[in-house]
Amino acid sequence: MKRFVLTLLAAVCLAGGAYAQAPLTQQPELSDPGFTPLFKPDLSDANKPAGVWSVGQDGVITATEDKAMWTRRTYDNYILDLEFKNAEGTNSGVIVHASDTSNWIPNSIEIQIADDFSPEWSKQPATWRSGAMFGHQAATKQTVRHPGEWNHYTLAVRDSMIWVFLNGEMVNEVNLNRYTSAKQNPDGSAIPPWLSRPKAELATEGYIGFQGKHAGAPVWFRNIRIKELD
Repeated sequence: MKRFVLTLLAAVCLAGGAYAQAPLTQQPELSDPGFTPLFKPDLSDANKPAGVWSVGQDGVITATEDKAMWTRRTYDNYILDLEFKNAEGTNSGVIVHASDTSNWIPNSIEIQIADDFSPEWSKQPATWRSGAMFGHQAATKQTVRHPGEWNHYTLAVRDSMIWVFLNGEMVNEVNLNRYTSAKQNPDGSAIPPWLSRPKAELATEGYIGFQGKHAGAPVWFRNIRIKELD
């Protein structure tokens, strides 16, 4: 796996909604100690629907239906590192800050995974493409690879901040405190109506999940690791 250094900053909220920047950690490398597998190799410790998620050759994880897989415990402040591979037309995601796994769509943050090259998804809003906070904040650049190629995702989560690294480049920096409306994003764009809860209301400790085979196209995951932060 390609090694790169994460340069991370934490947003510290101040009166009036302004925020200052302060160091989060000391530029941890992904080879640093402290990373552990998020799930057991056989997924026996995952909260998942029966018969949907499976582990194949070389530890590759996939699903046959659009049903998410979750951690059994909640997490707060961490670095999540993984690889994913799209098919043609994939639309999936990594889910964080989930407070209700049975009704996760309005009660979580989805960091989008998509086949940005497909005729269908390339025509959708930028907030529906890889690296985006789905429905809210687009990635700053397109770095996802073509279907059939493995991608490297790293999410750094610290309180109300989320940093997204895709294939070695930081493509998003999200401050959830800015998202106080369930209808309109800070830039004035409309929020999809099914995202009916303001993201600023979410607890910053929650379950971590992975969306299954959504929109008829599979997605594959491997090497899912986590490093919890102080």
